[in-house]
Amino acid sequence: MAAPRPLSRFWEWGKNIVCVGRNYADHVMEMQSAVLSEPVLFLKPSTGYVPEGSAILMPAYSRNVHHELELGVVMGRRSRAVPEAAAMDYVAGYALCLDMTARDVQDDCKKKGLPWTLAKSFTASCPVSAFVPKEKIPDPHNLKLWLKVNGELRQEGETSSMIFSIPYIISYISKIMTLEEGDIILTGTPKGVGPVKENDEIQAGIHGVVSMRFKVEKPEY
Repeated sequence: MAAPRPLSRFWEWGKNIVCVGRNYADHVMEMQSAVLSEPVLFLKPSTGYVPEGSAILMPAYSRNVHHELELGVVMGRRSRAVPEAAAMDYVAGYALCLDMTARDVQDDCKKKGLPWTLAKSFTASCPVSAFVPKEKIPDPHNLKLWLKVNGELRQEGETSSMIFSIPYIISYISKIMTLEEGDIILTGTPKGVGPVKENDEIQAGIHGVVSMRFKVEKPEY
């Protein structure tokens, strides 16, 4: 009989990282994009996970890597075509996440009408905090997120400013793809995204809940 897989270490066995773009109006404005009527979705590989204690690796093909601070929603059971009213019943907990983005590559992909895979889905592109059980966050739409680079405050936002709510996002995604236990949904970033370079230190947190710290490095290859 297989040993149980602890949700507290979801990054070791969770299969899918599903990301939502353009979910904060202030970030949409800073990117000079349009607010859409449905969520923008993209995926990261499970090899994108970076638990605290490991380093964020900058892809060799990018010269402009940005941090994007996001609340992650960890799924507690298999979810297929979940009604919005029942969506929170499928949530096991949360994690603070970074959607590291090769911005120069993304800009080029946008110009060419290509998918964002090269910009979003590289190894070590999804740093994550410790798992936070659902019971410790009674209202995920009432959180304050913050991020500093080398001690300078870069991002600060409130989850109450999301365009699409977490239940809506879970329901929407589960009607497209089946979500499994241990999968995570990144729910979008507030304004203030910006570049990082080698040897930078990123600190981020959910006020009063959890914090994390990472160094930025270049891969050896």
